Amino acid sequence: MEIKTRTDKIRKILRTIYTDVKTPLIHQTAFQLLIATILSAQCTDKQVNRVTEVLFKHLKTPADFAHAPLRTIEKHIRSTGFFHNKAKNINNCSQAILDTHNGRVPQTLEELVKLPGVGRKTANVVLGAAFNTPGMVVDTHVARISRRLGLTTNKDAVKIEFDLMKIIPKRAWNDFSLQLIFFGRETCSARKPTCPTCPIVKLCPWPDKTD
Repeated sequence: MEIKTRTDKIRKILRTIYTDVKTPLIHQTAFQLLIATILSAQCTDKQVNRVTEVLFKHLKTPADFAHAPLRTIEKHIRSTGFFHNKAKNINNCSQAILDTHNGRVPQTLEELVKLPGVGRKTANVVLGAAFNTPGMVVDTHVARISRRLGLTTNKDAVKIEFDLMKIIPKRAWNDFSLQLIFFGRETCSARKPTCPTCPIVKLCPWPDKTD
């Protein structure tokens, strides 16, 4: 079965399981989503939501974050891990938004990735969820599952992103990446994938399936 046909079958099954997909990161604005996504690195969405529920009551705008002492930001985000680096990135990112974008989150990938602490994954999350712009988010789940499914042979996230963009219709990029993320959390985990009950096991060429 050629990869495009198999991919279409996989997409159809995932759509029946995950009919309404959206980022679990709670946000009211594109800027809040950007901050939450930066915080989500090496941290669960649930923990980020707990942190931002309090954080956004104290710091709301790019100006608030840009002018806040680093120790203040660090105090609020400590439980997300790597808080020194995240606080510095958030502070610098907010300042860049003020200086370069008149206080507004830019709406293109090219502009977003120039912001401190913002890579392609974060940029694509913001583009899809805040601006409804197609973007293929490649996190650890998407990278792992796309390799297991034979949709890519690459390990580099950017190369995986471009491989998936070639075989997934542009209109489906946002939904497909979220579906793989949810699927990775619930079924196709890194250490203990539940292959015997997996709904797409017959379409999966991965040689190391669990019994």
